[in-house]
Amino acid sequence: MQNVLDAANNLHKKAKFFFLGSVDNNGFPNIKAVLPVNKRESIRHIYFSTNTSSKHVAQYRANPKSCVYFYSPLFFKGVLLKGVIEVVEATEIKERFWNKGDLKYYPKGVTDPDYCILKFTAQEGRYYSNFKSNDFVIE
Repeated sequence: MQNVLDAANNLHKKAKFFFLGSVDNNGFPNIKAVLPVNKRESIRHIYFSTNTSSKHVAQYRANPKSCVYFYSPLFFKGVLLKGVIEVVEATEIKERFWNKGDLKYYPKGVTDPDYCILKFTAQEGRYYSNFKSNDFVIE
């Protein structure tokens, strides 16, 4: 299982596009294409910046269950992670992931009330490669 987790983590470090899922008030899934923040740590915790006022943030506050999917179109590999999202508004965390280019989205800077960080904590996953899938648990 460690080999599968290592392969999934390697793909996480290289993936350019991520899809983030939330659950709406009627229990239906919502998927959104997102870019991760510029500092990637591990497959266990993946961070995204977004607008506090967004529909997805309201959905995560109501139901933190979520999923993240990323892939390599060149090698036809993909990873689905299931876990929970925390909406983080602490200034020190927002500063940690702040990017100069974020000013075009959040003109008041890191203290902009419409700027927050989503912290996804993965609990389990599924890695697809070579026409087969392998489930794994993240501890």
